[in-house]
This record gives sequence, C-alpha cells and structure tokens, in this order.
Amino acid sequence: MDRCACPEAAPTIYTYNILINCYRRARRPDLGLPVFGRLLRTGLGPDVFSYNALIDGFSKEGEVDKAHDLFYKMEEQGIMPNVVTYSSLINGLCKTKEMDKAERVLRQMVGTGIRPNNMTYNCLIHGYSTSGMWKESVRVFKEMSSSRLVPDVSNCNSFMTALCKHGRIKEARDIFDSMVLKGPKPDVISYGALLHGYATAGCIAGMDNLFNVMVCEGVVPDRHVFNTLINAYARLGMMDKSLLIFEDMKKQGVNPDIITFSTVISAFCRLDRLDDAMEKFKHMIDIGVPLDTAVYGCLIQGQCNRGDLVKAKELISDMLSKGIPPPCIKFFTSIINNLCKEGRVAEGKDIVDLIIHTGQRPNLITFNSLVDGYCLVGNMKEAVGLLDSMESVGVEPDIYTYNTLVDGYCKHGRIDDALTLFRDMLHKRVTQVFHTTSFSMARRTVVAKEMFHEMIESGMAVSIHTYATVLGGLCRNNCTDEANMLLEKLFSMNVKFDILTSNIVIRAMFKVGRMQEAKELFAAISTYGLVPTILTYRVMITNLIKEESFEDADNLFSSMEKSGCTPDSRILNEIIRMLLNKGEIAKAGHYLSKIDKKGILPEATTTSLLIYLFSVNGKYREYIKLLPEKYRFLREQTAVDNCI
Repeated sequence: MDRCACPEAAPTIYTYNILINCYRRARRPDLGLPVFGRLLRTGLGPDVFSYNALIDGFSKEGEVDKAHDLFYKMEEQGIMPNVVTYSSLINGLCKTKEMDKAERVLRQMVGTGIRPNNMTYNCLIHGYSTSGMWKESVRVFKEMSSSRLVPDVSNCNSFMTALCKHGRIKEARDIFDSMVLKGPKPDVISYGALLHGYATAGCIAGMDNLFNVMVCEGVVPDRHVFNTLINAYARLGMMDKSLLIFEDMKKQGVNPDIITFSTVISAFCRLDRLDDAMEKFKHMIDIGVPLDTAVYGCLIQGQCNRGDLVKAKELISDMLSKGIPPPCIKFFTSIINNLCKEGRVAEGKDIVDLIIHTGQRPNLITFNSLVDGYCLVGNMKEAVGLLDSMESVGVEPDIYTYNTLVDGYCKHGRIDDALTLFRDMLHKRVTQVFHTTSFSMARRTVVAKEMFHEMIESGMAVSIHTYATVLGGLCRNNCTDEANMLLEKLFSMNVKFDILTSNIVIRAMFKVGRMQEAKELFAAISTYGLVPTILTYRVMITNLIKEESFEDADNLFSSMEKSGCTPDSRILNEIIRMLLNKGEIAKAGHYLSKIDKKGILPEATTTSLLIYLFSVNGKYREYIKLLPEKYRFLREQTAVDNCI
C-alpha cells in the first residue's frame, strides 16, 4: 500500500475495498478496520462496498455490536445500505440467535423499500432452525414463496435441514420431491441434508433408497454424505456395511477425515472389537489424519471397559507425548460411574490412577461414584474408607456422600453404624438437607424419628422437604397421631410449599382424616403460584373416591381436563378399579368410555377385575348394560367361565 503512495500510482477506493475484503475472507475483519481508517483519512471516502465488507466480516465472526456501529456510521455519512448490508446484519443476528432483532432489521429493510433476497431469507431459515424454532422456519419459507421470490437450491437445502433437525422427515422429503419435479435441481447438499435426516431418525430403508437415487442421478457423494452413511450403519452395529461404505469412499477418491475414523473406531469400541479399533487407529496415523482427544477417548474407554488399564495408560502416555490434551475429569468419572453401577468397583477405583497419570485429580463426583459403587456391592469398609482418601486430596464430602453411606448401612441392616455416621454429620455441622427415607425403608421408624428430632435439637437447618419426607414416612407407617402433630408444626412454620410438598401434605391429611383441610389446601395451591400436576390430581381424586365423595371426584376430574392437564392411563385405570370396588359400575363405565376415546387400553388388572366382578357377583346382566358396548364381550366370557 505504501508503494502506491506516489501520485502516479495512488490507490483508489477500489484498491482499499479489495484489501478490506481480503481481510474479511481471511476472517480477520479487525485487520480491515485500520485500512478502512486510512481510507477515511485519504479523503476518498468509503462507499457501500467498503462498509459491506466490514459489516459482513464482523457479523460472520459474531461481533454483531461492531457490525451495527458501522451500520449507524454508514447512515450518518449518507451512504445508503443495500440488500447485502441488511442481509449481513440479519445473518449476524441469526448466528447469535437474536431472532427478534433479526426480524426488526428485516422490517426496517422492507420499510426503506429494499426487497429481501434469497440470501436474506436463507439466513432467517437457518437462524430459526438452529434456535429450535422450526415452525418459524416454515413461516419464513412460505413468506418467501408468497413474495414471488423463487426459492433457490440454497433456500430449499436450509429449509430441509431445519425440518430434518426437528424430525419432520416427511415434510423434508416433500420439499425434495418438489425440487425434483419443479426445480431447483437437488445438489449434493440437498441429498446430504435428507440422508442425514433419515439416518438420525433410524430410517435406514429410506436412507438406502435415497442414496441409490442419488447415484442413479449422477450426483457424486461428498465426504459429508459418506460420513452420514458410515455413522448410520455403525450406530446400529452394522459394521460390515459401514466398512463397505468406508472402502467405497476411498475408491471414489474421497479421503476419510477425523469424523470418519472417529465414527468407526467408536463403534468398534462399543462392540468390544478393540483389535479392529486399533487397526483403524493405525491406518489413521499412516495416512496422516490428525489425531485428537475424542479418538483417544474412544480407545481409552474401550480398554477401561474391558479392564485392560495397562493399555489405557499406554494410550494416555502416547497422547500426552504428542501434545494432545487428555480427556477431562468428567470423561473418566463417567467411566467410573458406569463400572460402579455394574458392580465393577475395583476396576473403577483403578481408573483413579489413570486420572492422576493425566495430571488431573479426582473430584467430588468421582469419589461419590465410588462410594455409591462400594455401597451397592455391600463393601461398607471401603466405602467409608474413601472419606479419608477424599480428605487427603482436599475434596470435601457433601450431603450426597453421607446420604449414600447412611443408605448403604441401612440397606445392609447396619442401622447402628448408620446412626453413628449421622451423628458424626451433626458434629461436623453438615447443614444441607438430609433425608430420613433410608431408616423408613429399613423398617426402623422409631430410629428415623429419633434421628429427625436430633436434627432439630442440634440446630441443623431442616428444610420443608425433610419435613415432608418424614410426614410421608409417618403416614406410610400408620403413625397418625405423630403425623397430625407434624402437620400442625408445618402449618405453624408459615412456609411456602412447593408442589411436591403439597402433594405429600394433601396425602397425609387424607390419611389422618382431615379431608376438608386437604381440599382447602388443594384450592389454595394456585395462590402459591403453583400448578397442580397429574400426581396432585391423582392424590385428590383417588382419596375423594375412597371417602365416597364421588361428585367431588367427578368435578375435580373435569377441572383437570379443562386446565390442560391430560389424564394418563394410570389415573384412569386407578379410578375405574376404585369405582368398581365401590360398586359404582355406571361411573366406572363413564371412565371406561374416556379410556376408549383416548385410545388407551385398560390395564390387565382392570380387565381382570371386570371379569371377576361379573363372574362371581351374579348380577352381571344388570351391570353389563352400564358398560360401553365394546365391553359386552364380558357376557360371553362369564358364560364360558360358568360352563367350565
């Protein structure tokens, strides 16, 4: 640029624009700004192309504020933005998922008399898709079509991608078929988008059919298409088919990349075909495909799952020597957690050595997974011993650690040890929420109550959830007097219930015979800003039926439907069984009709109860008329039963 400073070779605005645009293509719009500043100082003055290059560059890099600053500066200088300017701004906003702002820019654009073009709409379709708003993508596509703007192949591809991403494969195929019949002609990206949709949906037949069409039409598959096919077969364990595509890919001159190899290696590791996985790994190295953490991670996980920690450690050493970052602590903890759930706790603990080998240290979640594993296999000595290991590396046990240990002791009948540990918690002032459920499960209600009172007396913060848990336990164990006392304490605390606590308290009130108060609490739920769940309605309706308040139960069921809370199979079947047992056959028939309308089949216990009642009651002929027509088969069933 300096050599052009002499008068006979002075740079023109065209020269400056070329340089600014070069920085845009290099994704360094920040370096284009000094050139732009120099252009301003020359007195030549920037034009719309100068601004567009910078605005587009910053928009694509997600620096939308800088792009907008340039846009306002452009207007101040009296330079009129064009369709490229607006489209670049919209693209930047779509990339940052600021769709409301993108729509405002679109309206501003139209208001100035500039018509959006295909690129403008393409940005919006893609933006709505990545924001999870596929219906808005549909709206924009229709809006574009109705504006007498013919969608190009890029628009159709973006729209198909949006539909496929949200599982709308049929609609995407309709767009594709329309392209085949009316244009624009589908390209490799069109095929790739739909193939990926079929693959993600697990529709292998549709994927195979489309790929055959693609080949017949002479459209050459690219790496994305091959990777899609390989991944689809590999996910289903169809490795022979996956490898055939892999070989076909190479024959057609398309080189496998890191994604191709990662897919195949990962699948082999999942299938415990580690020799095949290592063979592909070596092939990858031989042809110079760069290695990354993900590929090593697949192999390390495979070796850990097999129990070969020596090879896993070798792989870690190898990747560290190549300067590749090791898998994160979350990766190793996930492996430990899976092994512990399978009861392979010793192997899980050995992986801690691998973590240390990578230069990292186990965290709280790692230790909690091991504690959980040892409790699962009943090795409480090792489980408790981990508390010392945690302390040695500066990791503080949390409430989950203690809860797991107490639960482990209870499940293995060691209640006294559980109580000792609990008191140790109080001594250490572990003040988070602690649940007494384990003691109830161990049929030690007295101990559970003792523990609960110790929590209160020690000054430990006892949450509303803990009170609700204890209340539920007292009701399950028929401790009605104490449940009543605890209810009174709860109400005197004047605390705000959440919906889970409300459900427990309502159930407890019915249990101790305080039906009217239960109804009042239910009526007050909305005043707490809460919305009743299906469980709330189930607790209320089933208890009302139990108390033979059938009209109240029916009214509440109607309210549930009107509120938009859809009754499920469980609540309907439970209502039907309770009504049948109460002799309310007509009402049961009413709810059977509801099941039929929803296309729900009666549960086996419901059908068995119907047959049982009609076959032993002796009054089935009278009752059968009260049931929907489709249940009249019971007459034949009972007749056959009586003949037998």
